[in-house]
Amino acid sequence: MTDPVFDKSEQLEQVQQGLLEGETIIAVYDCTGAGTGFIGMTNLRVVIQDKSFVGKRTAITSIPYQNIRSVSFLSNKSWTGKFFSSSSIAVDTGGGTMYEADFRGVEKARHVHTVILEHTTGRGTGATRT
Repeated sequence: MTDPVFDKSEQLEQVQQGLLEGETIIAVYDCTGAGTGFIGMTNLRVVIQDKSFVGKRTAITSIPYQNIRSVSFLSNKSWTGKFFSSSSIAVDTGGGTMYEADFRGVEKARHVHTVILEHTTGRGTGATRT
């Protein structure tokens, strides 16, 4: 088993506190912008810190991989018509619920996208980092 990849130790600790027996952390990445504080991935689920609630309340939301309908890269078109490399992803859990996360760097967004895609398609352990 490899050590989890993470940006901030306090975010890693928050995910560690909620682990189930046999669950392991793959990565925990800090997010930029309003709303999402971090996104964590374990071998069982995605964990999202949502700071968008009224009254400065924060939620830690767990999304089992089997409940994820799709994962997307979010991108803007440049003035030349080509797409920029994206550092944002969207996770669709159905029923109109979509979680967006912005990262510091394309490689983190790509890693999150790959891990979720591997788990939702049953094609791997998600432990690889690209």
